[in-house]
Amino acid sequence: MDKSRPAAPSRRRLLSLAAATGVATALGGLPAFTATAAPQRPTDSTPLKGSSRNRLWWQAPADEHSMIEQGLPVGNGRLGALASNDPGRELLLITDATMWTGGLNDTLDSDGQFPYGRDDFGSFTLLARLTVDIPDHDLSAVSGYRRTLDLAQGVIGTSYVRSGVTYERQVFASRPDDAIVLHFTQSGGGRYTGTVTLDGTHEETVQGTSFGAAFPNGLRYGAAVKAYGTGGSVRVKGALIEFSGCKDLTVVVSGGTNYAPDAASHYRDPSLDPEKLARTKVAAAAAHPADTLLRTHVADHKALFEQLDLSLGTSSAEQRSLDTWERIRARARDDVPDPELEAAYLQFGRYLMISGSRGSLPLNLQGLWLDGNDPDWMGDYHTDINIQMNYWMADRAGLSQSFDALTDYCLAQFPSWRKLTHDLFNDPRNRYRNSTGKVAGWAVAFSTNIHGGSGWWWHPAGNAWLCASLWEHYEFTRSRSHLTRIYPLLKSACEFWEARLITTTLPGTSKEVLVDDSDWSPEHGPQDAKGITYAQELVWALFDNYRTAARELKKDSAYAKTIGGLQDRLYLPKVSERTGWLEEWMSPDNLGETTHRHLSPLIGLFPGDRIRPDESTPPEIVKGATALLTARGMESFGWANAWRSLCWARLKNAENAYQLIVNNLRPSTDGGNGSAPNLFDIYEVEKGRGIFQIDANFGTPAAMIEMLLYSRPGHLELLPALPDAWAKSGSVTGVGARGGFVVDLRWRDGRPTEAYIRSVGGRTTTVAYGRSSRTVTLKPGASVTLRDFTR
Repeated sequence: MDKSRPAAPSRRRLLSLAAATGVATALGGLPAFTATAAPQRPTDSTPLKGSSRNRLWWQAPADEHSMIEQGLPVGNGRLGALASNDPGRELLLITDATMWTGGLNDTLDSDGQFPYGRDDFGSFTLLARLTVDIPDHDLSAVSGYRRTLDLAQGVIGTSYVRSGVTYERQVFASRPDDAIVLHFTQSGGGRYTGTVTLDGTHEETVQGTSFGAAFPNGLRYGAAVKAYGTGGSVRVKGALIEFSGCKDLTVVVSGGTNYAPDAASHYRDPSLDPEKLARTKVAAAAAHPADTLLRTHVADHKALFEQLDLSLGTSSAEQRSLDTWERIRARARDDVPDPELEAAYLQFGRYLMISGSRGSLPLNLQGLWLDGNDPDWMGDYHTDINIQMNYWMADRAGLSQSFDALTDYCLAQFPSWRKLTHDLFNDPRNRYRNSTGKVAGWAVAFSTNIHGGSGWWWHPAGNAWLCASLWEHYEFTRSRSHLTRIYPLLKSACEFWEARLITTTLPGTSKEVLVDDSDWSPEHGPQDAKGITYAQELVWALFDNYRTAARELKKDSAYAKTIGGLQDRLYLPKVSERTGWLEEWMSPDNLGETTHRHLSPLIGLFPGDRIRPDESTPPEIVKGATALLTARGMESFGWANAWRSLCWARLKNAENAYQLIVNNLRPSTDGGNGSAPNLFDIYEVEKGRGIFQIDANFGTPAAMIEMLLYSRPGHLELLPALPDAWAKSGSVTGVGARGGFVVDLRWRDGRPTEAYIRSVGGRTTTVAYGRSSRTVTLKPGASVTLRDFTR
């Protein structure tokens, strides 16, 4: 054991930043579109260089009519855009995470469930469209076109040649400057002449270079743009910015809403003028050269991106020579592993997380990116898998700060959720109401919005699953401030279930157990089943986590004892004597679709781990879970494949886990399931029509990490599901581990050669590989290097 190796400097910076962020968030809640202090500017003037290993590239721009499949994403955590990179017409579709219609949605439908439309529940929508027209740069008039997405630096690049002149542009979304920047340059004596146009997407009137408006729900919003250049002229003419004869051109755009994360103010800040603030932000950014803005952005982005590095092996020279879309198609056509492409897919997921989840709302079904104002399912927060899957990757992939957006969201919505539950859950028309007649705590529906409201059907177990995600973040970080913040949510969810659980006698026995009331196993089967496995597992985990939280915070010992008594009486699923599968409905019969997309009854396998393929779980339970997972199949939507992959990784079946990752990397054609040219995951909603749904872009990388490292508090397992395709050699640094550790790992010929383990709050853990294990005890901040592993 070597305890002398220091932690990486970039990781130390992240820990300091995370600690500061934790304090700020605990005191201030969810940030919004607000005025901020001027950012600290880097002083280094060394030319910025990216790595080809973390760079994706294409040989054609995006079709303006296929932006969701071809546009390249940028984002600063709140403000995002899809860029077309067309030489003659650069198009940006701009979003703000809080740009939502709808409201509290507190009037139930006739069946006791929530309305679910774009006006009542609401929808995520576009903020603006920005176009930069350069008339003499049509695609047909240029050669050598290439566009890139530098994942490590967070920059889109475009280059081409026209009349012997090389033209280049960069697009990035800066968090420090809270703006999107486009920078156009050239070498060889060229000039830029054209126009910049900023448009709203809800029939707003643009006044000069900005606009402002409001939705019927009272949400005010606005955006502004500014352009400047050298060697020519830039002027505002009506609703256009005209530029002529410029050697280079910089365009800065910003915008936002007056959304506020406060139920008491109805989620609005009436004092904020978004249009005015947008103008202030673009003016402040435009006071600096584009290179300064770029360096400020890159320093901020890299501080997060560099927390994890990954190598899964070396691809061939032929594979490397292909652009990203050709490479995806070749991987599927030839069925030959492409380890560098697969590693880049994981890093693309991390890029999306950094770009889409910092200092604002959490990632929804669309993440931060839209191509119109009518996203399927309103681009909402689905609480029966999708929002949770969006955040499975964050802590595992060195991006714990990005998880804070989910915590902040739940805390901001909590007062509204609790009131709606008290007022509406036991409505006599609600088929999921508590037959006990009692109601307490909080619950949500299958869909939630940003206004404290729910949509579609009530989802009783949704509170327990959200709490499980919040708790798991604590297991990774061991942050006491985070635990203190989420404790009220955990306790209130327990209060809901204390009021809801009912007693039943097991058939053929006199034993009484506690079960969930009438419920639905998402999203199939009967809607009035009692004791569904999905809910039983989630409630068991909720009670267990709450008891641990109360003990660690030294709070509510009497209530924790009460919850412990309830937990001891909870029914836990068994294996059906008829099917050999783990039961889903507290019935020996399978009452739904055998190949259904959801793995609801396997939630105790992943993301929970009450079911483990070791001596702690009865072998018949593991066998029944495996049989159910096998029956679900290997072909589904991207997010469903990701969940399957994670479950197979937990069962240590490396090749099945890997095959499901490969399935998600298949090219999407004609709207079919798979990866679009820009790597967005496409969900086939009907034959010939696919939509972008972002959860697989996070769930698949989470599965890849889980194959390399399994963790729970007190236990780490190295390479539990390493597939043959990655076995020759590889490494990963910066993987988060439950229990409060960060792990760097190297392997060769399928076996670990070195594991560097650092504590970020954890004390003692076993480190296992195969049948061998050793115990490590570290003070927070200390580290150890392990070598000489045997099976």
